[in-house]
Amino acid sequence: MKRRLFILPLLAVLGIATCTLAHVAVGTLAGTVVDAHGKPVPHATVTMQTSFGDRPNATHTDSHGRFKFARYRTGQYDLQAYAHGSFSPWLRRITVRSRRTTRVTLRMPPKADVVVNVSH
Repeated sequence: MKRRLFILPLLAVLGIATCTLAHVAVGTLAGTVVDAHGKPVPHATVTMQTSFGDRPNATHTDSHGRFKFARYRTGQYDLQAYAHGSFSPWLRRITVRSRRTTRVTLRMPPKADVVVNVSH
C-alpha cells in the first residue's frame, strides 16, 4: 500500500513534466550563405548563438549554400558564416518564432586583393 502511495504522486509529477516539455515553443532558422556576387557558398560553417552570446552551435551549408537550425527555442539569435578564410558580418537579433521558419541570407565579404611588394 505504501508503495502505491509513493508511485501515484511520482507519476503525476512525471505527467506534468512531460506535458510541460511537450509545449516548449520551438522554431527553425534557415537560410543561405552567398558570396559578394550573390552566388551560393557550399560547405561554409554557420555559427548560431543566442543574442546573449551563449549556447553556440554550428552547422555547414550544403552544396547549394543552404543551412538549417531546426527545433530551437523561440528567442533572438545571432548568426555568422565562415568560408575560405573569412567571416561574414554577424546578423544580430534574428527572431525565431514558434512553429515558424525564419529565413536569412548571410553575405560573405568580397575577397581582398593581396598585393606583395618584393624589393631587392
